[in-house]
Amino acid sequence: MSTLKTLVVLAPQPDPQHITDIAHLAEAPHLDHPHIDVVRMRGANPAHSQSVLERCRGHGYDAAFVDSGRAFADFRLLVSDMDSTLINIECIDEIADIKGIKPQVADITERAMRGELDFAAALRERVALLAGLPESALRQVYEERLKLNPGAESLLDACKRFGIKTLLVSGGFTYFTERLKADYDLDYAYANQLEIVDGKLTGRLQGEVVDAEAKKRLLVSTRDALKLKPGQVMAVGDGANDLPMLREAGVGVAYHAKPRVSAEADIAIEHGGLDAILRLFH
Repeated sequence: MSTLKTLVVLAPQPDPQHITDIAHLAEAPHLDHPHIDVVRMRGANPAHSQSVLERCRGHGYDAAFVDSGRAFADFRLLVSDMDSTLINIECIDEIADIKGIKPQVADITERAMRGELDFAAALRERVALLAGLPESALRQVYEERLKLNPGAESLLDACKRFGIKTLLVSGGFTYFTERLKADYDLDYAYANQLEIVDGKLTGRLQGEVVDAEAKKRLLVSTRDALKLKPGQVMAVGDGANDLPMLREAGVGVAYHAKPRVSAEADIAIEHGGLDAILRLFH
């Protein structure tokens, strides 16, 4: 027998008939409308989650089944991917754009994020194409192209307010993670180290590659160091290399993710910003 949950539907202006139909499909007897863009359906039956979430997606609504008594403040660690999750770009693609080879690199990035290529090999292939670029290209990307995704600042502010630790784990580069860590007061950050000699990228990495399994290991080691239970950890990502850490977390959130990732995550946000996470939990 399924444990009843709360179905939360997020939409700027939800259609009342849509909401009635969704509540009936979810067998949810209690509806709350705490905000204009949030509908909470208490007592929903998660046995119907697939058909209910498909109906919500068809209407263009974000939705998720969540534990009825859980608040965002109950989480103690938020783990986030960087590229196309916390921030709006794939940094390596924008670096490549400065060298005039973005289409070539972006194609490899897209295939790697879909899980069609070995991540480490694909990363080394792309980094090799950047050889000879001045280090100033990294600064140009950070200062001129990189922005937080919508809702990211609200999410990070909520973490600070509730004392939730933040861990940024990226298959990208430390040049960007360290600056984000400093600028937004994140607690931990890990990524790949580009080799730079005489102010130029050599086309090589230093140290081990931060791949899917490394992301998972970093989540586990940080969780254990903080003496947390798995259910106290939330992870957010968009690519296939995020799946192991999303599975390891108490709640895994796919953010504007590849179809495979959205299908496997506990929660998929496909329309709203990162602050949608805050509205899913009371």
